[in-house]
Amino acid sequence: MNIMRTALLIAALTALFMGIGYLIGGSSGMMIAFVIAAGMNVFSYWNSDKMVLSMYGAHEVDERSAPEYYGIVRQLAQRANLPMPKVYVIDSAQPNAFATGRNPQNAAVAASTGLLQALSRDEIAGVMAHELAHVKNHDTLTMTITATLAGAISMLANFAFLFGGNRNREGGGIGMIGTIVMMIVAPMAAMLVQMAVSRTREYAADRLGAEICGSPRSLATALAKIARGAHEIPNETAEANPASAHLFIINPLSGQRMDNLFSTHPDTDNRIAALLAMEAETGSQGAGFGPGPGAGRGVNLPGGFRSSRPASGPSRGPWGNGSGGSQGRGPWG
Repeated sequence: MNIMRTALLIAALTALFMGIGYLIGGSSGMMIAFVIAAGMNVFSYWNSDKMVLSMYGAHEVDERSAPEYYGIVRQLAQRANLPMPKVYVIDSAQPNAFATGRNPQNAAVAASTGLLQALSRDEIAGVMAHELAHVKNHDTLTMTITATLAGAISMLANFAFLFGGNRNREGGGIGMIGTIVMMIVAPMAAMLVQMAVSRTREYAADRLGAEICGSPRSLATALAKIARGAHEIPNETAEANPASAHLFIINPLSGQRMDNLFSTHPDTDNRIAALLAMEAETGSQGAGFGPGPGAGRGVNLPGGFRSSRPASGPSRGPWGNGSGGSQGRGPWG
């Protein structure tokens, strides 16, 4: 059902894009719009992962530099029958994570230092299982396509302002009033479709991620803690680049926690309720990811990484003693 809904939403976005091209330039305008969309998607297909990882200053780690974190991802990838993705750390106090890459063979997962310090091992496993679920479902490619199309629609709507009025004087086009309406309505419609795709994929990734890690409750408690941290600790890079917000497991932008038409993510309480319902449905008691060296606490950060603190405000994290200290312990360890 989720796959069908996603396909229909992407088809609607493509139709909207080509329809705007037709209104601007007739059949030739529609074809030009199609070529532009195809070109942008090809570029995004090959480069979007590198761009977003560079944007957030992510650093790749391996089994030697981050054995606990890397080991969690490796075990989850084996459970999910996925190739081992590249593993990154983002030096950010806000607990969050995302996945990127054009396919499972070229995937990458990234977690912030705030997440690795604040969450228990089981909760980290739940979060990374969610990100691997995105990889397994090819959501990283899906969201790249929708984001590119949404951006292209906004670009075409602006082009309409330059060319729409001229076509009207020649007996065609949509006229100045129609052009103004298009400039307002088309980007908004594209954004709504993009957000609907994103929310659909989050629910699907939650369910599959819970299956991969074996504990819906661990993912549910992780979502609650990440949502609180995302609300209280700013992510300046995400605030400056809001178009990337849909990549994260929880919306990294401050003040956007409502499950409404303009949210990139479903309401966290709704996601938690769905996971707990899944636990009751499957009879899973959340046995956990396994003891491991980091059981009951966060994982040690690789050398050279420190969880940055916000520029102002109290030194305590949003859940109490969130500094983690040199031992990298979370506040629940």
